[in-house]
Amino acid sequence: MNLHEYQAKNLFQHYQIPVPKGRVIDDLMDLESALAEVKSSGWVIKAQIHAGARGKAGGVQLVSDEAEAKVVAKRLLGSHLATIQTAGKKLPVNALLIEETLTIQQEFYLSLLVDRATKRHTFVISAAGGMDIELVAEASPEKILTVSVDPVVGLMAYQCREVGFALGLTGNAFKQLSTIMKGFYQLALDKDVALLEINPLVLTNNNELIALDAKVNIDSNALYRQADLVAMRDIRQEDEREAKAADHQLNYIALEGNIGCMVNGAGLAMATMDLIKLNGGEPANFLDVGGGATPDRVAEAFKLILSSQEVKSILVNIFGGIVRCDLIAEGIIQAVQDVGLTIPVVVRLEGTNVALGRQKLADSGLSIITANGLAEAAEKVVALAKEHQQ
Repeated sequence: MNLHEYQAKNLFQHYQIPVPKGRVIDDLMDLESALAEVKSSGWVIKAQIHAGARGKAGGVQLVSDEAEAKVVAKRLLGSHLATIQTAGKKLPVNALLIEETLTIQQEFYLSLLVDRATKRHTFVISAAGGMDIELVAEASPEKILTVSVDPVVGLMAYQCREVGFALGLTGNAFKQLSTIMKGFYQLALDKDVALLEINPLVLTNNNELIALDAKVNIDSNALYRQADLVAMRDIRQEDEREAKAADHQLNYIALEGNIGCMVNGAGLAMATMDLIKLNGGEPANFLDVGGGATPDRVAEAFKLILSSQEVKSILVNIFGGIVRCDLIAEGIIQAVQDVGLTIPVVVRLEGTNVALGRQKLADSGLSIITANGLAEAAEKVVALAKEHQQ
């Protein structure tokens, strides 16, 4: 789960990570008071969306006076913004962050993530801040420093000092870096953070380090123990279908094809999509109904699939290990009747009570096509999609 920049910065302040003076608004009527509160010779107006590269897309604007601020705020607030990180999708701008301007001497990059290779929290630091870190890694890998934290002893003071020396920091900024890194690490532990990022972390003319930007990504598997963070969730920034799927304990990702997929198990879902592609088709979604699929959940899954008008056929691929195939068959029948399907459905069942499940589908009187194997099911659903497309 992602947080907005202003939400991330609120968290930062609780962990002694300095941020610019700022105020968030969601109504243009509050702009004048926000500008007065954030006393500055100029202001930075930032569109709040769950994506980076906002500056390149016009979502971050520097203004020098109140009149210019009103023009920019009016243009941004209530608009939709797409960046290179949104895959062409425009996200709604429902809030603006008004911040003070700073005199910047240097920009750094600082992030903390869980490294699967080392199984440790790892800092990624670079003196090339303000740039896409992937480009820095590709063009100048020597500019990137990584620091792994031993979970037994935690972040050590000498590790912070090494980073400070590597970045060429001195005086107050050198001391601040240690506080920021320790705050980062504690925040990650307390809030089950998957990724923390500041880009850029700036050095001001007063030799102070300030988090000019902030990105926080929370591990979705830990949200059950992070109620305060769940309250910050902005589902308007998420795909409506994916958010609805999560509410029903379904894993759904929208794709661009025309063959709907409903499968239990992520690995089986990937294999199913591969076979659809192999037979010349294009999957319309990834949808894992999980091992404990129920008739109601199956019905919701069908509704999600049909929310795309591009879907021309549906492939249901279920392995009945934890859940019995006859119960899945009942769910499919109920869903087809409730939703009123007008497009062909191909069903492949295997596992516990598979014969009974297939028999229930055959006796249903509905136009449900069964297949004895996954390869056969993929061939049939692709052929039906092509027929229905014409």
